[in-house]
Amino acid sequence: MRDSDVRRALHNRVLREHHNDPNTLVLNELGLRHGACRVDVAIVNGSLHGYELKSDLDTLERLPAQIDLYSKVLDKATLVVGERHAAKALPLLPEWWGIKIAVMGPRGGITFETSRMAAQNTHIEPLALAELLWRSEVTELLGAKGFEGGVLRKSRGHLYRLLVEASEIDELRNSVRVCLKSRENWRGQRPS
Repeated sequence: MRDSDVRRALHNRVLREHHNDPNTLVLNELGLRHGACRVDVAIVNGSLHGYELKSDLDTLERLPAQIDLYSKVLDKATLVVGERHAAKALPLLPEWWGIKIAVMGPRGGITFETSRMAAQNTHIEPLALAELLWRSEVTELLGAKGFEGGVLRKSRGHLYRLLVEASEIDELRNSVRVCLKSRENWRGQRPS
C-alpha cells in the first residue's frame, strides 16, 4: 500500500462529501510555517482539519516534528496510517488527534477504520496560524482594522505580529479560513 493509494482512497471514501460542498476547500499539500512542513490533505470549512498520511511503506521518523507543527496551526488533525505503523504511532499522538487505520482488502481496495475521532485543538499558536496568510491578505485584514500607510509596508513578520495583537483567536481563525477559501490561485491551480 503506497501513499498515493491511501491518498486516493481517502479522497474517494472519507472526503467525498467535502469535495461536493461549495463551502469547503479540499487542498493537497498545505504548507505550514512557510514550508517547514506540509499537511498532506487539508479540509477548510468551519474548521481547519489536516490529514497526515503514513502508508505501510513510509516511516514514522518525521512524525514527531509534523505533530509539533500541525498542533500549532490546525483545529483538528487525523493521522491516516497503515496497519504496520498503527501501534507505534498511537503513543506519539496528542489526545486530540484522530486516527484512521488504512486497511487493504483482498482485492486491493483500501478501507478506513476509525480508531479515534479527532477533537478540537485548544493550543493553537496565533502567530503560526497567521503565517498561513499571504502578505496581501495580512495587509487587507490590517487595513480593515484601521492600520494604514507605512505600517502596511513593514516586513511580513511584523505584519503577522500586528495582526495577532489586534485579533482575538477566534476572529483570527475565521479570517484565516475565509482567506484560504477565497484564494483563486494555489501554486498554479485551483484546488478541488
